[in-house]
Amino acid sequence: MFELIINILLFIFLGFTFFTHVLEAAVPASVARNPYALQPDVWPKTIIILLEICLIVNIIQIIKKNKGNPDFTLGAFVRSIPGFLKSKLFLGIVIMVAASFILETVGFIVTALFVLFFYGLLLGEKNVVRLLIAAVCITLVLYIVFSGMLSVNLPRGTIGFLRNFALWLESVVAAVKNIF
Repeated sequence: MFELIINILLFIFLGFTFFTHVLEAAVPASVARNPYALQPDVWPKTIIILLEICLIVNIIQIIKKNKGNPDFTLGAFVRSIPGFLKSKLFLGIVIMVAASFILETVGFIVTALFVLFFYGLLLGEKNVVRLLIAAVCITLVLYIVFSGMLSVNLPRGTIGFLRNFALWLESVVAAVKNIF
């Protein structure tokens, strides 16, 4: 039942997104004047339509698979909620929601460290020192790949020393990039 409810909520959310939030940026004048140019909202809307079709197929399959199942009721779903709130899946969701709230304030580096460290704990790593070293190394590799090699502007944060550290790291990555 949980899977069915999530699929229905995703269907509603994507439908809402399709009609309200797909095109928030201004369309460049050259694109607006050219009748043959694809508008910026074409690909996002196409992807949403494909996702909606997949969700409909999935909803039908869930209903067919669970037809006649006595555990496929709203009451059984409500009884399963306390178990879900204690599950690793829910804790992983909480970690990602917290990360989405702190990303702009503390920046990519601290957020990536936070996510990697706490996910490692969640997955059962007992050696905290090894987990911290792995989180730092993976964060640096991600930063170098996305900021340095792919030129993605990662959030620097708004807190003074964290922002200064991110700017310093950007200059180091740019200097190394210029060498090669």
